[in-house]
Amino acid sequence: MSMGSLIAADLVIAVLAAAGWLGGGAAAAARRRLLALALAGFALLATVGRAVTVTALARAGWWFAAEKVLIAGPLTLAAVAVAVPRLLRAGDIRSVAVPLLFAGYAGSGALLVTVLHGYPASAGAGLLTVAGVLAATAVSWRVLGARPSGTVSRTAVAVAVGALVTGTGLAVAPAAAPAVTHDHRYEAAPEVGEPTRRFTLTAGTATVRVSGRDVEAWAFNGQVPGPELTATVGDVLEVTLRNRDIGRGVTLHWHGYDVPNSQDGVPDVTQDAVLPGQEFVYRFRADQVGTYWYHTHSVSDVGVRKGLYGVLVVRPAPATGVDVTVPVHTLAGLPLPAPRTEPVGAGTPVRLRLINTDSTTHRYALAGTPFRVAAIDGSDLRGPTPLADTAVLIPAGGRYDLVFTAPATPVALFVDGRAVYSTGPVSAETDAWPVLDPLTYGVAAPVPWSRFDKEFPLVLDRGLDLHGLLPRYAHTVNGAADPDIPTQVVRRGDVVRFTIVNRSLVVHPWHLHGHHVLVLSRNGKPATGSPLWLDSFDVRPGDVWEVAFRADNPGTWANHCHNLPHADAGMMLHLTYS
Repeated sequence: MSMGSLIAADLVIAVLAAAGWLGGGAAAAARRRLLALALAGFALLATVGRAVTVTALARAGWWFAAEKVLIAGPLTLAAVAVAVPRLLRAGDIRSVAVPLLFAGYAGSGALLVTVLHGYPASAGAGLLTVAGVLAATAVSWRVLGARPSGTVSRTAVAVAVGALVTGTGLAVAPAAAPAVTHDHRYEAAPEVGEPTRRFTLTAGTATVRVSGRDVEAWAFNGQVPGPELTATVGDVLEVTLRNRDIGRGVTLHWHGYDVPNSQDGVPDVTQDAVLPGQEFVYRFRADQVGTYWYHTHSVSDVGVRKGLYGVLVVRPAPATGVDVTVPVHTLAGLPLPAPRTEPVGAGTPVRLRLINTDSTTHRYALAGTPFRVAAIDGSDLRGPTPLADTAVLIPAGGRYDLVFTAPATPVALFVDGRAVYSTGPVSAETDAWPVLDPLTYGVAAPVPWSRFDKEFPLVLDRGLDLHGLLPRYAHTVNGAADPDIPTQVVRRGDVVRFTIVNRSLVVHPWHLHGHHVLVLSRNGKPATGSPLWLDSFDVRPGDVWEVAFRADNPGTWANHCHNLPHADAGMMLHLTYS
């Protein structure tokens, strides 16, 4: 069983256990003895089952089990200790209704801690849960006509009130370390020489044609995707961004391109958003060869989804052979690009630059020819070997370069089963093809570092965020949501290691601005293929990734999930240089 499946199974078992205890309590209150006994027995078995799943999660890593051991564990033990002895010696089954309900409330409270609070376990969450369990039990006691002694009543009330007050105070207390502050004094653009390539991008609302339908979009220069920007290594690019009528503002972020910090395009961090009627000039040297893309980072969830993106390609020399970019996107529920067919002569070298501009993973399959993965996220792979009948999964924001020599027979590229590029008619069933694991592909090389100056865990989860104007169910990092996630602070020259853990039930494609990270391991298994220098990678449910980089690009950088709705819902933090 995968870790993601184990996390899901643990939640299901927790729900079943709580439902069994609550159902048993309700049946006992109705004096339905056999049903109460059956449900209580089922709940006890589910509780034992959850002990097994929690143990397995804890063995995989404390991140997966902290609140289950520290909060759910004591509550569950208390529930069993109260309910089971009374159940065994009950004469009148109704007399065990409250103990069974107490067990149900305890199980429900423990489940809510996982769902609403998650990692890390905290005293505030534990105390609030205790207060809720005691309050619910007291109400049940009163409704069912039980008469606890005055001492018991006063003690229960005192404990519940104390737990509620203390837990609430701890839960809403400000974060110990603040997130990055924005004083609106941005770095000046570095001197890079006279521009050799100039572009102008004008952002505005537009109506574009997709799959035979008119779609209302936000577009650069009236087209989706925006103009393809190309350069040769060594060029100095100057890109003027103008905003015609996007009221929420726009910027340009060069995804995967490690530009100087002032050119990174993150509003309120490296620049102000460009409002209607305004413009901003980006200037940087093209010193990274490869496949990249650009997009707005102002209200990026909406802006990118509605079409504010385009391709950036930097070549070492003018292209030879066939060089095709395939930026995949979903606009108003319709897939882009439109299918394209172009004959290619046999023996012609072909490079397909695959770009995933969506917020979710896409599956790509090249049928009709062997191929090699020459580069991932703009970085060449070492010793890539020929592949055939093999699919690749590209995370949100990621890029793969596939190269092959055109055969005499047609070739087709399928994305999620849909042909998007071909050299002629091809019929192929690609759904059953195995998926390439990039961590084992290519020829290995030694890791350049043996020690790390800074180490940061990033535990990805969901939780109730109480620090804003209104509560929200946020995507969290280490138990906090943007803007309350503490900033990661490094010094220039530091070798930094991230341990990224996904406790949630959804995929989080991780993206650090301004740097590429070297993959060290995934789920405890070292990377054995070509060194993988990535800027976007999928952290799947239950995954633990270790990645590292040298801090060599000073500034304050966004570090976030590139499922952009997740980033908008809190999964965004910053890394800054001291």
